[in-house]
Amino acid sequence: MNDKVFAAMSGGVDSSAAACLLAEAGLTVTGATMKLLCSDEADRDAKDARAVCEKLGIPHEVIDFTGEFRRVVIGNFADEYSAGRTPNPCVICNKYLKFGALLRAAEAAGHDRIATGHFARIDRDANGRYLLKRAVDETKDQSYMLWMLDQEQLSRTLLPLGAMRKTEVRAIAADRGLVTAHKSDSQDICFVPDGDYAGFLIRKTGAVPIPGDFVDSEGHVLGKHRGLIHYTVGQRKGLGIALGQPMFVASKDPDTRRVVLCGGDSPLLFRRVVTLSHLNLIAADRLDGPVRCEAKLRYRHNAAPAVLYQTGEDSAVLTFDTEQRAPAPGQSAVFYDGDTVIGGGLIDA
Repeated sequence: MNDKVFAAMSGGVDSSAAACLLAEAGLTVTGATMKLLCSDEADRDAKDARAVCEKLGIPHEVIDFTGEFRRVVIGNFADEYSAGRTPNPCVICNKYLKFGALLRAAEAAGHDRIATGHFARIDRDANGRYLLKRAVDETKDQSYMLWMLDQEQLSRTLLPLGAMRKTEVRAIAADRGLVTAHKSDSQDICFVPDGDYAGFLIRKTGAVPIPGDFVDSEGHVLGKHRGLIHYTVGQRKGLGIALGQPMFVASKDPDTRRVVLCGGDSPLLFRRVVTLSHLNLIAADRLDGPVRCEAKLRYRHNAAPAVLYQTGEDSAVLTFDTEQRAPAPGQSAVFYDGDTVIGGGLIDA
């Protein structure tokens, strides 16, 4: 490979520090800002990224991916929510945009590799297989968000921050006088900054959510809800119904438009066995038998001991040692062997 790298630059401190480290290592770096949204905030982020590139003395490009982002990421988000599932758009964006479309743009510009500011590590085993590993800073580890990547994408990617701690990253940016050094980290889905997913979907699709029934585990009607897109499995707040005790969403049925509610200690909220689709294995081509692992069902949750069993080309079953609370269909399950990501899949049930 040549020494030319497209460094994805979001306008944040992490991607700024990543580009800085690569440039200081002697690589030929081009800062590449992916334009995903048409907004004032996106324009400000691009401006910050350009200022960092000027400080580092490297070229900067803004690449318009608004069409692909709208079609692939936002489209999937809307479709999944409409089907009663709870998607994670960042996982889809990483697979198809940041490590897909951007890599193709890099190749077209004569750059063999891309780099991002993700907190994760890429390694190779004795057989030459590329492995995805947790970051050294476990509080910032983002390997969960990268489980969909394939061998080709991993082989062409640099992750300079994987062995660093967040405090070190900010210190590097501050020491180099980068304008992003003290910029706060983004917290919400970029295209829903106010967290109002239902409002966004209504504006996006033009569809008016159809009300339905809140029911208990036996099907008794407890009240009316505002439409399935307003709720997700495990949700307690914002239900808009008072029943004398805290109630949680146990499940949603898009066919009957029923939302099942239960108490916080109800067995309906807990499962040991979780079925998966869209399986992507990183550490192996296929699992020939049951594998002990630790698995995460949400980004912010701790991994729990489980047994992973592949049931088909792109399907698997996770059986946890202990019951897990509110696995939500559409979310990602990611499995680990120590620091190594075995792979991941989408939760079906």
